[in-house]
Amino acid sequence: MEKLPMSDAEYGVLARVLRKVDFFAPMTIGQMEKVLPYILLYAYQPDETVFTQGSKGDAFYIVHTGRVAVQIKKGWFSWRKTVTTLGPGDFFGEMALLSSDPRSATVATVEPTRLFVLLQADFQYILKENPAFAEEVGRIAARRKFAASHGK
Repeated sequence: MEKLPMSDAEYGVLARVLRKVDFFAPMTIGQMEKVLPYILLYAYQPDETVFTQGSKGDAFYIVHTGRVAVQIKKGWFSWRKTVTTLGPGDFFGEMALLSSDPRSATVATVEPTRLFVLLQADFQYILKENPAFAEEVGRIAARRKFAASHGK
């Protein structure tokens, strides 16, 4: 994994993709401008693990280029099974921004891949600095938690 500089074009792609994520969608342009500098761009080689199932969730990822495989392992002695593959514009790990629950899957690159990354600590700082945004994120998190606990 290697940290890369971001171009204006990449910031534009990032802003468009963030609009698809439910808790970023209601952001104003001003709020979005405050968030973008905290999101970093990393390059990963093929077959590189982004995070492993059971590890602490501490970041949110958006695929900029390349592909990643989402894999689940059911038992100690079983092989990981790929349940889906994600490509440009897809995102994963968003629940880590709201809690530090263990990861429910392993994510590994399939080919050379660039990922936008927002660390949980930076997201928490953004919430602290933007009370209206924090309130909206709290509502969305409560809806998600309710839906998850009621099988929806």
